[in-house]
Amino acid sequence: MTGQEAVRLRGLTKRYKEVTAVDSLDLTVRSGEIYGFLGRNGAGKTTTIRMMLGLISPSEGTAELFGRSVTRERAGAVTGAGSLVETATAYPTLTVRENLELHRLLRGSPRQETDRVMELLCIADLANRRAGRLSLGNRQRLALARALIGQPRLLVLDEPSNGLDPAGIAEIRGLLRELASGQGITVFVSSHILGEVSLLADRIGIIHRGKLIEEFSMEEWKARETDRWRAVTADDEKAEALLKTAFPDATVTRAEEGIHLGRGSGAPEGELKPELIAERIVRAGIGLRSLIPLTEDLETRFLKLTGDE
Repeated sequence: MTGQEAVRLRGLTKRYKEVTAVDSLDLTVRSGEIYGFLGRNGAGKTTTIRMMLGLISPSEGTAELFGRSVTRERAGAVTGAGSLVETATAYPTLTVRENLELHRLLRGSPRQETDRVMELLCIADLANRRAGRLSLGNRQRLALARALIGQPRLLVLDEPSNGLDPAGIAEIRGLLRELASGQGITVFVSSHILGEVSLLADRIGIIHRGKLIEEFSMEEWKARETDRWRAVTADDEKAEALLKTAFPDATVTRAEEGIHLGRGSGAPEGELKPELIAERIVRAGIGLRSLIPLTEDLETRFLKLTGDE
């Protein structure tokens, strides 16, 4: 299934009277990929997920899971999907095992599935505890265990780290990574914990006011962090022309103060080494006042794109 599209959204739109919650969204997630879906509260994340799973109907557009239309054949399309949407719900008077057994029967999965997912999420010792008496973190583990019953090909998770302590978050991150790399399961995860998503996801999409405003792989993000520089010189106009000639594959632009250099899409990694930039400027007889890396963490980028400085 290498290269197969697990999720394909085209023109997906949801309107509530005068409010457009999701606006002409195009998004593709490849099989075996972990896709991080970021956005503020009210940006359209959960509405998108609910349309993706056929829980609500789109006003316009289409959603497909593994090539099957969610709108036209929802039962068949979502058969291979497990999900945790919005809140970790469970029947409070039933035990952990009873909650999972009920879901196992609904999915038609074999008996051993209940024990398998309890071991996987480290809740086997809570098997006989009523769900209503669980801590928030353990309720989240129960919800994740339920989503994993039936060994789904696609996991759709809305805030899966909610209520977990740092050790639990790291544990779930490792589990999701193993499911993706070891078993080829596709993971679509929505979260507001930006740092955690950057450690987990292969690719990230940012939604704002119902629109997908940016998308990038973590490889591309890391390249941005290591190959962006600002040079301040005694003659920025002359230095700009020099650097454009010296690094033809790079992006060289004048800023309010100094010159910004970034590795172009076709440029080899490591082309913009600071010693090479400095050498070019100094050899040309231009005074170099400063050369500093331009770094931007994911949180800064997110806030900038969604309207905050």
